[in-house]
Amino acid sequence: MNPDHPPLQDPASAHQPPTTSPDFVPDGWSGLAPLPAWGVIAAEGPDAASFLHNQLSNDFALLGQAEARLAALCNAKGRMLASFIGFKRGPERVLLLCARDLLPQTLQHLQRFVLRAKVRLSDASDRCSLWGAVGVAVAADLPASTWSKLDAGAQTWVRLPAVAGLGRALLCVERDMGAHDPALAYAQSEATGPASGAIADQARFQAQAAPLPPAHWDWLQVRSAVVLLSRPLVELLVPQMLNYESVGGVSFKKGCYPGQEVVARSQFRGTLKRRAYLAHCPNTGTGTGSAPIAGQAVFHPSDAEQPCGVVVQAAAHPAGGVDALLSLQTSAADGQTLRLGTPDGAALHVLPLPYELLADV
Repeated sequence: MNPDHPPLQDPASAHQPPTTSPDFVPDGWSGLAPLPAWGVIAAEGPDAASFLHNQLSNDFALLGQAEARLAALCNAKGRMLASFIGFKRGPERVLLLCARDLLPQTLQHLQRFVLRAKVRLSDASDRCSLWGAVGVAVAADLPASTWSKLDAGAQTWVRLPAVAGLGRALLCVERDMGAHDPALAYAQSEATGPASGAIADQARFQAQAAPLPPAHWDWLQVRSAVVLLSRPLVELLVPQMLNYESVGGVSFKKGCYPGQEVVARSQFRGTLKRRAYLAHCPNTGTGTGSAPIAGQAVFHPSDAEQPCGVVVQAAAHPAGGVDALLSLQTSAADGQTLRLGTPDGAALHVLPLPYELLADV
């Protein structure tokens, strides 16, 4: 924990709201889920890392080969245009994983700032296969620390925060390196020996090649409370409104980037009034707007006129209802029942976060 930023008590925990999310243990979950909603931007050239360092909220100048970084792309007002999980695939090559529905406009935005930088930006989504790995499907050689990275031939593994005791990781397989699917990639790496991340035994190989229902991955992603920005949220949130400063997505020691002054001022002048919170919607019904979707308004019982927040991402809970990540005014996380879409919409109950928030000072 950074001593300069003592943990801020989660208001949801402070008020001890009822735990309305059904008790559920995802016993035995393991396998791979495809990620068709994710895309890839490639930055290639001698200035690839330095260019991204000057554009994004995290430090890419010091990005090592064995780590990945969560980062935001902001406008001049500090509002997020996109967010990424970025990592190096060589000294002069960086891949940025982002929401696919934002990729074209994000790529176009970044290209405007290339100028004389020796970097080439391109949409590499069709050259990469992206998977979410859970349980024993995660490469055995991948270090346990969040955002650690492992290269194994055509594969890149990135460790994500664990959820409900389950290890999780992203798997990016580059097709133009000869790996057309995960099973083939594993077979190729197995032939090269353990040093390249080969699978230890046949049982692990079968587990890694097994499919995971996409709905399971979506729920785990929401419950991690670490998500990427999607189209409905463009220019609505500064990084701290998604807790990016608390989950490794913002560096306050690096130099300038678009929106940096606003992001830093929000953190160090104690002006943060909105954070991300988990919530459970126990009864979504069947009517229009009854289930949470990204961009949907959230209301507090004290104000029927103005929303107190917005839905960031949502997924069906395996035991019933829907879990959601919300960006809320901190005053709204007081233990009272929130409402979805309208002041009398479906109930939302705030739940504790899986991590501590860093204090604004």
